[in-house]
Amino acid sequence: MEGREKRVPLNSLHVQKLLLIVNRLHVLLHSTALAFMIYYRVCFLLQPTETREGHELLPWLLVSASEVILSFLWVLDQAFRWRPVSRSVFPERLPEDHKLSPIDVFICTADPTKEPTLDVMNTVLSSMALDYPTNKLHVYLSDDAGSPLTLHGMREACKFARWWLPFCRRYKINNRCPKAYFSALEDNAHADFSRSSLYVADKHTIKIQDTVTRGSFSNLVALAELVVLLDRLNVVCRFEYDFLLHIRGVIVIQESMIDDVENVKMPLLVYVSREKKASHPHHFKAGALNVLLRVSWVISNSPYILVLDCDMFCNDPSSARYAMCFHLDPKISSSLSFVQFPQKFHNISKNDIYDSRLRSLFTLQWQGMDGIMGPAMSGTGFYIKRASLFGNCASKGSDLLQQKHHVGSSNEFIGSLDRNYTSDLEEPHFLASCNYEIGTKWGEEVGFLYDSVVEDYLTGFMLHSNGWSSVFCEPSRPQFLGKATTNLNDVLIQATRWYSGLFENGINRFCPFMYWPTRMPFLQCLCFAWLTYFPLYCVPLWCLATVPQLSLLNGIPLYPKVSDPFFIVFVFIFLSALVKHLLEVSLTGGTLHNWINEQRIWMMKSVTCHLHGCLDALLKKFGIREATFVPTNKLEDDEQNLLYQMDKYDFRASNIFIAPMLFLITVNIYCLVGGVYRVFLVGDCDKLFIQLFLAVFIVTVNYPLIEGLLVRKDKGRISKLVAIPVILPTLALLAFFNLLGNA
Repeated sequence: MEGREKRVPLNSLHVQKLLLIVNRLHVLLHSTALAFMIYYRVCFLLQPTETREGHELLPWLLVSASEVILSFLWVLDQAFRWRPVSRSVFPERLPEDHKLSPIDVFICTADPTKEPTLDVMNTVLSSMALDYPTNKLHVYLSDDAGSPLTLHGMREACKFARWWLPFCRRYKINNRCPKAYFSALEDNAHADFSRSSLYVADKHTIKIQDTVTRGSFSNLVALAELVVLLDRLNVVCRFEYDFLLHIRGVIVIQESMIDDVENVKMPLLVYVSREKKASHPHHFKAGALNVLLRVSWVISNSPYILVLDCDMFCNDPSSARYAMCFHLDPKISSSLSFVQFPQKFHNISKNDIYDSRLRSLFTLQWQGMDGIMGPAMSGTGFYIKRASLFGNCASKGSDLLQQKHHVGSSNEFIGSLDRNYTSDLEEPHFLASCNYEIGTKWGEEVGFLYDSVVEDYLTGFMLHSNGWSSVFCEPSRPQFLGKATTNLNDVLIQATRWYSGLFENGINRFCPFMYWPTRMPFLQCLCFAWLTYFPLYCVPLWCLATVPQLSLLNGIPLYPKVSDPFFIVFVFIFLSALVKHLLEVSLTGGTLHNWINEQRIWMMKSVTCHLHGCLDALLKKFGIREATFVPTNKLEDDEQNLLYQMDKYDFRASNIFIAPMLFLITVNIYCLVGGVYRVFLVGDCDKLFIQLFLAVFIVTVNYPLIEGLLVRKDKGRISKLVAIPVILPTLALLAFFNLLGNA
């Protein structure tokens, strides 16, 4: 009987057979059409020059190259759709609590002005309240700003946890983030307690404690702001040094395992602010995570680590047990590096105009990668096996000098590689110093990797290439919830950083094609290749948004006539792509509005941040520009939130984003008007129909730009001071081009 219980699976995998059949059938039909399209282009280019009368070679070459790039990216994208799977977990089958493995939680924050400390406090509290043995849970906060306010916030959070944790456990609260719990419309208590008078009384008490905690912290913030103001005015203030000096070091905030309020056990809470100097590269988030990796190893040394962004709170306390259903599965545990949960957000508008859900990524592509070798690492919400980040460095019996060459000179740290280790705080301070990594393999072969600002992608890629696998787990209730950006400027800035880092990996020594076929399966290689090269959408999008339209003005056909059999091929490719996208949106719970908005933001991103990301990566590649990292702004703005919830784009964005969009919409409107004249008065409808339709499609999809320029009167409209210097020169250039073409 005992042996039978051991064989009971902790998880199960389900291949989505219907979707698999639909995807593969679509691949067959669409790829056949692409082959005919390429045949049509090649046949034209191989024609004798005299038979190309009325056709200009340069625009044909540009359009043909764009179609080849789009076809290449489409082929890469199909690897995600080859074998989609889903998984189920059975946490009730886990061993008893005392047999579970310890877990360290890593939370990173870098800028208290963009990442409010109150939100960080809520994330810390939600992770301390995970449904997991308390003595096996350790929470580490990395504060790269070294802010005294953040440290004080952690102390206040620890005090409130004395009340919050027993309340959550007593009433089996699902949502253990205080801010989310008290703002939720539904009752978060277990059904057995929700109508209990004792529960109502306890909830009222906890609410008072929460109000006191937030009020105390808000008063300190106000005092700190006053001190900064007085300092700027050169007014002597006795509180000056308490608020202006940065904190550096490792501070154990909650050291005792027994709390004195209700004799309740408390997880360990450690505040870490690593040493940073201008003369030493600090490697952004990857550097912060590696410091936490070293510090935690000599304090708690848990074999598994949960990594969270500071605004990504635990929405359900079960995630640790769900992850352990995979990490403790004897069939996959030996090769499993991490369990990835999807990133989901609590403030998404109904129609999601900025595609902040990342629906395609987390609902389709990660499930597809899970059917091969596992999803890529996504920066937050993953449980990773500590040993996988160290490779052979943690193997017993390794040479001491070799280990020092890899992980540094700390004998205590090296000693802790083979056993549980308890250390005083002197060693963690040394491990958090900026000099410790000099001459070691940290960021190269050990820990999170440094060669990219998207350290999550690169680290996950190298783990897969070294033989590790991963798992994608998506329970019905979101395990983690974050705060999505609600204005266009922040969306495009964040995306530019991502695309720059991703494309950079495609043009350096980490190019995915260099790691196949010796290091990973072919389909997995294609998935990683798409992730690095999809910013190249900017090239065909810019070309197809200008070249066919300008050729339309001058009557130059670039596509087959309506009466030509190849016309059907181009129409099929266009409709096939749109209908497949619409089908995927509907199957994942989306609406027609979501489909349109995804098309729209894809175009906006392709002509702006895709382009800027590629250029930024190329500049860094040639040493013209250094890598930078700007944290995403998480401050709430009521006016921006109102526009977002009304599905109105906030066009108060940087000119480097707005100008390209205005230029392209102006080109398409101008060429559309000229094209209508040519088609209906000159009679070129047969040979120019596709080009005319292309202009109509682009103008229609991007109607919000026209609305923001001509119709809207709110503060989120496009400023005339931005629009006029772009539109007038564009119109003048188009008029000159038209005259030149007619000459």
